[in-house]
Amino acid sequence: MTVPLLLLSAACGSDDGKGSAGEAVVKVEGKAGAQPKITVPKGAKPSDTAVTKTLVQGKGATVKKGDLVRLDFAAQTMKGQNLGSSWTPQPGAKPGAPRAQVVTEVTDQMTQQQLPPKVLSAAAGQKVGSRFEVEGTAKALIGEGLNPQSGIKPGDGLVWVVDVVGAQKVDKKAKAEGKQASPESGMPEVTAADEKAAQITVPKGEKAPKGLKQQVLIKGKGPEVKAGDGLIAQYTGVKWEDGKKFDSSWDHGGATAFQIGTGQVVQGWDKALVGKHVGDRVEIVIPPKLAYGTSPQHQLAKNTLVFSVDIVGTV
Repeated sequence: MTVPLLLLSAACGSDDGKGSAGEAVVKVEGKAGAQPKITVPKGAKPSDTAVTKTLVQGKGATVKKGDLVRLDFAAQTMKGQNLGSSWTPQPGAKPGAPRAQVVTEVTDQMTQQQLPPKVLSAAAGQKVGSRFEVEGTAKALIGEGLNPQSGIKPGDGLVWVVDVVGAQKVDKKAKAEGKQASPESGMPEVTAADEKAAQITVPKGEKAPKGLKQQVLIKGKGPEVKAGDGLIAQYTGVKWEDGKKFDSSWDHGGATAFQIGTGQVVQGWDKALVGKHVGDRVEIVIPPKLAYGTSPQHQLAKNTLVFSVDIVGTV
């Protein structure tokens, strides 16, 4: 998926306004699930408030605020400048590979840079299978979150066309349940407490493996995870070198979601978690070359990472 990362400032705050019921001026052709064709009539002027229009009514469940969703999108200015699209293949993607889509929580807060808060929050009330459009000025859709270095002016017209591919309610406190297996030789020990980051103990004196290592600690009985799914997970990560935690879903309010198998997460996750099952607890040891080693400036670029991942659902 391509998106100009300078369009939205990372520090963008919330935008409490809901899309207005004004009349859309942009023409959108195509069925939900197919790349849309966006046409802006000559002389069209953008609304100074967000205008939301349902173009295709889906037949699935109604999306609610707080749900986790998987979305396709295409965005452009009313002057025709491309602002990103999930239909644009990722560099190096194989023919027929799943699209890199947006997987996120429906909120009016800035959570990722493909969809402004005003556009993302418009997914609430839509049904799975629907296509909707949001248009308006950059000021109306992005507000103070507009990065002045993007070249987009507050009065410029912007258009997002969004398909609701999937939605799922999430239990933020969910975790894998069942008897946990003992760690295999050379693997760290995982102790998972309720509503806290897992304790991961790296074996003393053991050198970090050069290749990817993984072990299913708890076997779930849910469906298989497929490439392209939104993986809903409870996770904790530590550095092999000193055993210190660097991240945990519990530090961010509990279970969260990522698209798996499309390059949206580190390679070690894509390689280890596609093919696992909902309900699994998986321990993964990831060498730098399959983690952040390809990004020399990243603070974890030289580290071998150890994750405990509970797969609690998919979207």
